[in-house]
Amino acid sequence: MATAPSPSPCPTAKIRILIFVPMYNCARQIGRVVSQCEKACAAGVDLAVLLIDNRSRDDTLVAARTALATAALPEAWLLQNNDNYGLGGSHKVAFGFARDHGFDHVIVLHGDDQGSLADIVPLLVAGEHVLVDALLGARFQPGARLQGYSLLRTVANRVFNLVFSAVAGRRLYDLGSGLNLFRTAIFDDDWHLRYADDLTFNYYLILGLVHHRRTLRFFPITWREDDQVSNAKLTSQGQRMLRLLAGRVGSPRAFFAGEHRSVVRDAYPATLVWHSAMAEAAA
Repeated sequence: MATAPSPSPCPTAKIRILIFVPMYNCARQIGRVVSQCEKACAAGVDLAVLLIDNRSRDDTLVAARTALATAALPEAWLLQNNDNYGLGGSHKVAFGFARDHGFDHVIVLHGDDQGSLADIVPLLVAGEHVLVDALLGARFQPGARLQGYSLLRTVANRVFNLVFSAVAGRRLYDLGSGLNLFRTAIFDDDWHLRYADDLTFNYYLILGLVHHRRTLRFFPITWREDDQVSNAKLTSQGQRMLRLLAGRVGSPRAFFAGEHRSVVRDAYPATLVWHSAMAEAAA
């Protein structure tokens, strides 16, 4: 089991951070998310922004391009996946992009504007991100604030958090919120590529992080639901999580070495739609 050494702070090194925003049918919210990115960039942290559209069926791509064109961002890209890869597939595109472009860390902020970058900015300013492999936003950790989140979903998530914690052998306060940070180098050996490309990707990922002995820190976040439409159906998602856990418990070695994608891909190509350099050249 390959394990990279934990990072150590280096005050003279320039740490580059990429904010990755996965989008699917987020036309109404993406402008607000880009505004969040602007405010975070103004906090004195070296940030760039990557928006990835996963073949949305609404006007997300147009809305994203419009928002980026007027945003005060140091550098930004807008990509569209060449196929619908699912949420996990978009993560794989982003992690590969970050590695190819020399980013040390990737912040994941979902494009439906449920999470808040303001929750992680103080940790970045304090340099907490260089001390761990992952900073994981937690909706169910003491200090977190849930707005508009149903009691049923809250209870279900808390139960699954406890079950996954028991299986993983460490306390997990969230199995995959829409605000996380990862050190890019932990994906260098591509151990994550065989994980499912759908909404269960985060469940595989957190089990994989523990399995590979990565250093994790959870932090409480604000999470809200107002005009968003969830892509996860509670019953079917719960069944998939139970099947996933059964595989992990039944044969851990086979689970982490196995192929979990319904469509096995050699690559996850995406098309560049807009880059801040394009806007500068056209000005």
